[in-house]
Amino acid sequence: MAPVFLQWLNFPDHLSWLDIGCGTGALSEAIYYHCKPAHITCIDPSAGLLKKAKERLPGKADCIIGSASHIPKADSTFDIVVSGLAFNYFPDLNSAFAEMKGVLKKNGTIAAYVWDYADRMDILRLFWDAAGKVDANAHKLDQGIRFPICNKDNLREIFQKAGLANIETSYLDIDTIFKNFDDYWNPFFGGQGPAPNYLTSQPNDVQDEIKNNIIKELFVEQDGSIKLMARAIAVRGTYKS
Repeated sequence: MAPVFLQWLNFPDHLSWLDIGCGTGALSEAIYYHCKPAHITCIDPSAGLLKKAKERLPGKADCIIGSASHIPKADSTFDIVVSGLAFNYFPDLNSAFAEMKGVLKKNGTIAAYVWDYADRMDILRLFWDAAGKVDANAHKLDQGIRFPICNKDNLREIFQKAGLANIETSYLDIDTIFKNFDDYWNPFFGGQGPAPNYLTSQPNDVQDEIKNNIIKELFVEQDGSIKLMARAIAVRGTYKS
């Protein structure tokens, strides 16, 4: 999704970028290879994830401990502040926007993308809909319910309240291809996050019932492969400081 997001932003080369909640560095890596940046800084509260980002971007970016509410950089440093698939995890949006606006240069841009959990993040939407038919409590972990911020109108409203101008939103779609059902299903037992954690906590009969509910909803190609849409919601705004 990162290259699709950067194509949508369509910024010129040689700008300074800040990637907040960089994780293992996927978005920053895409910035480096697609945008010819003058400089990239990656921040994340997790030292473990930052270590992986450094390994992914050796000498290509500054990777430092920080968060959206604590950006350890000087004011007016960056042309663009971005966040990929992390915006909905910021615990305090008011302080996050204050920090992000502070480190932006004049007329800088804040932009982010999040998964469309409630609608067309098909990998997870199929899972939670199937789980909800088996367990009435499954909705408590469903990101489509837990993260109302992951909505086009809500994101626009949040950016407006933060005092940003020239706000734009868009849906960004990619296809995720699985060679067969096991290729889709097995990662739920070895991955991290609400869905894998939920599934592995359930008894075998519940797991099987969820699995069968998903199978009923899937369209399988003639070669056995499965194509699902992964949709992100992108938002951008200019801070006219």
